[in-house]
Amino acid sequence: MKTYSATPADIDKKWILIDAEGVVLGRLASIVATRLRGKHKASFTPNMDMGDNVIIINADKVQLTGKKRDKPNYWHTGYPGGIKSRTTGQILEGAHPERVVSQAVKRMLPGNRLARQQMTNLRIYAGAEHPHEAQQPEVLDVKNMNSKNTRVAY
Repeated sequence: MKTYSATPADIDKKWILIDAEGVVLGRLASIVATRLRGKHKASFTPNMDMGDNVIIINADKVQLTGKKRDKPNYWHTGYPGGIKSRTTGQILEGAHPERVVSQAVKRMLPGNRLARQQMTNLRIYAGAEHPHEAQQPEVLDVKNMNSKNTRVAY
């Protein structure tokens, strides 16, 4: 019995469409990270880009549990005293709400060159429209995978 190792000729990439409306952010990010790496495939090879191309629509309607909407996100401009912050809620209501989803997925991937290459297979759109109809993406229903994937209002 020899260990199977995939070659670039063995890789079969699909296009996946995910609607993020009403889905909890962390659960969405973990499912997308698994798809981007290709860990859902039986032929997974850790050093190859085996993952699918993932399209996420309605990223501005993603849900956060608890008080995470009020959690500050910090970054530094590089200048002295240049620390800045914005809450996750402010980012979601701002001009680029897809950055919240992108950052969550990026942080669930390993921090190496392969992960940066796999992030190029992720396309995130704030609205319901996307320009990838020609690729005929398969719809992945994340809401119905698990009842915990959607936020229940109490």
